[in-house]
Amino acid sequence: MKKYKNASDIRVGVIGYGGAFNMGRAHLKEMEQAGMTPVAVCEVDAERLKVAETDFPGIQTYSTVADMLRKSDVNLVTIITPHNTHAKLALQCLKAGRHVVCEKPMALTTAECDAMIAAAKKSGVVLSTYHNRHWDGWILRAVEQIKEKKVIGDIYRVDARMGARALPSDWWRTSRTISGGILYDWGVHLLEYGLQLIDSDITEVAGFSKTGYWAPKTKWKKDTNEDEGEAVVRFRNGSWITLNITSLDSNTKPGFLEITGTEGSYVIEWSGYTIHKRDGQNYSLEQGAHYPSASEKFYGNIADHLTKGAKLVITPEWSRRPIHILDLAAQSAKKGRTLAAKYC
Repeated sequence: MKKYKNASDIRVGVIGYGGAFNMGRAHLKEMEQAGMTPVAVCEVDAERLKVAETDFPGIQTYSTVADMLRKSDVNLVTIITPHNTHAKLALQCLKAGRHVVCEKPMALTTAECDAMIAAAKKSGVVLSTYHNRHWDGWILRAVEQIKEKKVIGDIYRVDARMGARALPSDWWRTSRTISGGILYDWGVHLLEYGLQLIDSDITEVAGFSKTGYWAPKTKWKKDTNEDEGEAVVRFRNGSWITLNITSLDSNTKPGFLEITGTEGSYVIEWSGYTIHKRDGQNYSLEQGAHYPSASEKFYGNIADHLTKGAKLVITPEWSRRPIHILDLAAQSAKKGRTLAAKYC
């Protein structure tokens, strides 16, 4: 892998500058804050290219990836497009010898991840996924409290959940073939949290789904995401993760992550955490604030890896783990049986 003398020598670009969340601008700004130099934007919408030129005066703009790769001197490309396009675009850039960061999820299937990893190795370039939430304040605090301080004893179960009863919006994230399904959007975040907490190999995954209730009321019809999806992930050390994402359940539960150990439970909500403990008739409760988030560390680590040889935190193999779980869960739900994991 080529090393760069300074972070400013790393010329960066994005594929995708759509209006949703203005993510193209956000990524380029974060890369710029890490010392890298924005040089290129690729976007199919000509109006959004004009916005990019306003946001970054002098930046090169392209309407096709092929043109950007052929005409620009971009070294690192971040892909910010619908989920089902990540693998194809990443392979195009990797084979052209560019470093690649994909917005999460990395891809939709294990096979796509495998192909991307193989292409990166063949070209001798870096491949990563924008798991900026690896540094969310709530998981930073939880890792310290649970893994280092053992405040709830030995962890054996993580329950991750998101959603409530609501008609899915009519945009690409609610199309099953484009998004991957209901588990992929928030599920990839929640699984990544759980994988930070459980230090053990994945052995098998079971998937469950309820479909069809909302579909007639959406523009996607039969291609609408599942109404609810669930995955149960078993680990070699006997612990497990349950992941539940719903648009149908009316009974909203407190917190989006609950970690259960032999001596208590640690519940994470947006506003803070709560530790529940009970010993016989004695019940105790502790509440506290999350640490500040440090998502800027993602691109800081990328820059340090390319310039100083620092260890890459979000490796492609790490990024593949939640995708492998989601892929197995989708297959399991269709087949009606638990499936063994290929990657642990």
